[in-house]
Amino acid sequence: MDGAHPAQPRAGRDRGVLHPGQWTLWRQRGSLIVYVFLVESVALVATVWTAVSVPVRLWDLIVFAVLGVLGVLQAELGRQIERVRRLVSDTPHINLTSVWTFAGVLLLPPALVAALVVVLYVHLATRSLTRMKRVPPFRTALNATLVVITCYSAEFALNRLGVPDMYAALTSGWRGVTAITLAAVTYFLFAAITIVPALTITKRSVKAFFGGLGDNLLEVATLCLGLLTALTLATLPALAIAIVPPLLVLHRAVLIKQLEIAATTDEKTGLFNTTGWHLLASRELARAQRSTQSSFGVLMIDLDHFKLINDAHGHLAGDAVLRSIATTIKNAVRDYDSVGRFGGEEFVVLLPDIGPAAVLAVAERIRAAIAALEVEYEDGTHVRVIDALSASIGVATYPDGGTAVERLLQAADKALYRAKDAGRNKVVDGTATA
Repeated sequence: MDGAHPAQPRAGRDRGVLHPGQWTLWRQRGSLIVYVFLVESVALVATVWTAVSVPVRLWDLIVFAVLGVLGVLQAELGRQIERVRRLVSDTPHINLTSVWTFAGVLLLPPALVAALVVVLYVHLATRSLTRMKRVPPFRTALNATLVVITCYSAEFALNRLGVPDMYAALTSGWRGVTAITLAAVTYFLFAAITIVPALTITKRSVKAFFGGLGDNLLEVATLCLGLLTALTLATLPALAIAIVPPLLVLHRAVLIKQLEIAATTDEKTGLFNTTGWHLLASRELARAQRSTQSSFGVLMIDLDHFKLINDAHGHLAGDAVLRSIATTIKNAVRDYDSVGRFGGEEFVVLLPDIGPAAVLAVAERIRAAIAALEVEYEDGTHVRVIDALSASIGVATYPDGGTAVERLLQAADKALYRAKDAGRNKVVDGTATA
């Protein structure tokens, strides 16, 4: 299937002109500064007001000290795990501090909860995040501020039901249970809601901010442990240390899962790597072999003239193109199709439960989407645009194109090279000649 012959990638636009992408970048930065200022102002005003209006007892100070010590202890014992988790994770990082901050919501006056958040995040910034350049200080400060506001929202929910803390809940029967449950739900939801403006400003995907099901279940687990911590401190304070060992086990279990994901994921694009894609393809082949009516497709995609992009714009711009191509391919296929990167500018797609004609239609849709793509990247203080992109695609369909994963890949790869020899920016079916 033919497409327009690709032009050479264009150089960056003129330096003396502000282009739409550049205006967009400036607007995003300005909006983010306003958002940060508003969030921190609200947190500061609320903290000062509650510090003046809500009295602090000696027992509150003791509980504050216990929660702070336990939070610091857990962070120190899990510090190496925490660093590795941050390095391998590409979703919102959940650092498990909700165990202590939510316990603070259920036990402490609001101003002391804010102070607890400050203690935990200062320790986090000076110990777990040292030498990690990917976490700038302003982001840590913003995260801490959002946690403070989230804690205040949960405390507000408690007070609306007339149950100000865990001590009152213990003598309030089902009203106490309802109040604590509402506080936990409010904490969970408000933590998500406060991120929405940042999502809108930076144009990032929903998953990039909210994570997947596993990330949200981890947050629920930390809130449950926070509830148990508060219950223990309100009834048998000496047993509060028992919360730390299961929390460390949870910490390690989450790391293992993240490492498993990282082992099958391409770091640059977030797609499956060769190992991860082959694993899924082998499972699909085994499933197809159990059914005489089953068929699936394999696409080999190679970006045309990619070396020219690196030479003209630099490797950082080339990486931006690869990430955009990866997103474009994923958007052009179904949710349960599997997209991988085999290194360089070569991508591969597994299309389960699909016939030969539909496989070709998907390949053509991907080719057209890449041809229409424009990629913006920063060059110092300027935003430049790379366009006139194209890709050559080879197609193979099981079983006519091969009855093994490697045979299908070979058939698609040969078709890919025929597409390049025929002028590039084409889709070629390798099934008939496999």
